[in-house]
Amino acid sequence: MNLLIVGYGRMGKLVESLAPEFGFNVSGTVDIAEAAAPESWPQADVAIDFSVADAVPENVRRLADGRMNVVIGTTGWSAREAEVRRIAEDAGIGVVAAPNFALGVNLFVALAESAAELFGPQPAFGAWIHEAHHAAKRDAPSGTALLLEAALKGRAFNRPIDVSSTRAGSIPGTHTIGFDAPGETITLTHTARDRSGFARGALEAARWVHRRKGWFTMKDVLGI
Repeated sequence: MNLLIVGYGRMGKLVESLAPEFGFNVSGTVDIAEAAAPESWPQADVAIDFSVADAVPENVRRLADGRMNVVIGTTGWSAREAEVRRIAEDAGIGVVAAPNFALGVNLFVALAESAAELFGPQPAFGAWIHEAHHAAKRDAPSGTALLLEAALKGRAFNRPIDVSSTRAGSIPGTHTIGFDAPGETITLTHTARDRSGFARGALEAARWVHRRKGWFTMKDVLGI
């Protein structure tokens, strides 16, 4: 399978280095600075977008014009999701979109849903979410923190959930959900040791979405 990488920063280069493990040949890369250029992008079976939030709708439009399926690894563009969905639907392409592609994170979200079902009926327990990322990350709270919040609220936890963020140094990403009652605290934490988990998850999603049509999440990819 041929892969196009849109956004050739740290994540794009990491995806490129790991692509052969997932059966991909990288047919081309598009740097963020080149994304607006009028010439055609290299053709591929699937594209992975790790560019910037503001570029996502136009990137998907250009990929849809080339009938390329796409994995959207960029975060911070959710306010324009309806627009991007329309573009993909009109073109009949397949899209996997997720705020975090690490396989462990997505299993962690499933754990959060189960925890919410257990703690929701227990009014003594309050909940919080804290996430920490590197200083250069633009969006706060992270898309993953918002996904965890939605997972808790979607499974019967109807009390306020405090969500907080830290931006410092070179932290790849740490997410903690906690439940606290008088005399006891329970926490669940996912820690990314480096960025390879995000790249591997995106490549797994790219392999899965090949030849598929529709709008998907990592739950579809993992079958959960």
